Amino acid sequence: MNPQNSLIVNHLAGNSYYKMKTLQIILTLFIGIGAVAGATMMWVDPTGAMWGMEPLLAMLQTKMPWSEVFFKNFIPSGFVLLTLNGLPQIAAAIMLFKKHRLAAHAVLVCGIILMLWIVLEWYAWGFNTMSNIFFALGLAEIATAVPSIKNGL
Repeated sequence: MNPQNSLIVNHLAGNSYYKMKTLQIILTLFIGIGAVAGATMMWVDPTGAMWGMEPLLAMLQTKMPWSEVFFKNFIPSGFVLLTLNGLPQIAAAIMLFKKHRLAAHAVLVCGIILMLWIVLEWYAWGFNTMSNIFFALGLAEIATAVPSIKNGL
């Protein structure tokens, strides 16, 4: 292969790498900040009345196990949202910024966790636009993480 062609291939691959990492940073920050905001909303108004979620709380109380303990209000859900989606997504974004060698693995795990979270939402509330969008975002995290891991990036 011509050395000049090799430089072009490396340059194009480098651009793809930075586009992939930029997309991963955008995804993890968007999801992470959204989860922190959602958890905060749950703590500010644990009944869900302020943001129209009272009917969803009632559905959780009828469909989920241990509802008398975990679903009296949205406070426990807020802690779970923050712990499973907010903090890991933000940690993955920080790892991406710092170019940590396991950043892509963190994004993969975050995508899997988010998709599992959405499956639980579908079970409790059925399909809805917001859950469907976040499922697609989790899928996008996985779709960007797998090639990064496979290529050792």
